[in-house]
Amino acid sequence: MNHALDSGIPKRMRPDAPIGVFDSGVGGLTVVRQLMSALPDENIVYFGDTARVPYGTKSRETVRAYAADDTAFLLSHHPKLIVIACSTVSSVALDVVEELATGTPVIGTLKPSARLAAEHSISKRIGVIGTSATVASNAYQLEINAIDESAHVFSKACPLFVPLAEEGFAYHEATRLIAREYLSELASEQIDTLVLGCTHYPILKKIIGEVMNEIAGEPVRIIDAAEAVASDVAAVLREKRLLNDSGQTGVRQFFVSDVPQKFRAVAELFLGMELGGVSQVRL
Repeated sequence: MNHALDSGIPKRMRPDAPIGVFDSGVGGLTVVRQLMSALPDENIVYFGDTARVPYGTKSRETVRAYAADDTAFLLSHHPKLIVIACSTVSSVALDVVEELATGTPVIGTLKPSARLAAEHSISKRIGVIGTSATVASNAYQLEINAIDESAHVFSKACPLFVPLAEEGFAYHEATRLIAREYLSELASEQIDTLVLGCTHYPILKKIIGEVMNEIAGEPVRIIDAAEAVASDVAAVLREKRLLNDSGQTGVRQFFVSDVPQKFRAVAELFLGMELGGVSQVRL
């Protein structure tokens, strides 16, 4: 039974409370898409910090400060769970978000995708692509090796993938050329699994997969962090008895820190739906 309207229950402890999701821009919409598919009844509040994108080229201190701002905004909407839909923040500022959330569950992209990679790699040779900050943190290698110390992890920073995703260049020839430049190094390491270590990258998943397989000469399994995160969100909400079972399609609210027109256009193309209102906020 859904006790969403019971008096005395904190808003964030009600099944009808939203899932809060934040990212530096449109990349986190890959997580929203998976959440909408897996948990259609859930209400979602999304914040894209489009005024300060990208995070992956910023210093660790700056990313941690931005993460605190983003978390504070989401907490004003009383979420029952917070998703860090940004691998850079997940890598260098997870503790910041958890400390501010004070009891609200927090799920980042790092652990779910690292676990899937370790589970599915047969050769134990795993590639990770991410932003410069994520790769410099070495967080994916540490997490994967904590799960399977025999795994060999090879990382490659792919900073141009973020602006390509933000521009909606999911099937553009420029993306294919840049993907070939970035992925050739990983292919030479004979990896059998590739982690998309940035939530922007699934927007380019088709081209990344095609180029990787072409260079490698055999299929390489692509680990999509968004899919892994949605699975973990469902498990946590189920465990805490916070799943929304209203039977009604959830309400999705979208907020950005810069003018929303460009965000709306890319988001609607990617999600395949009209967003209605996208609100601009100042942090």
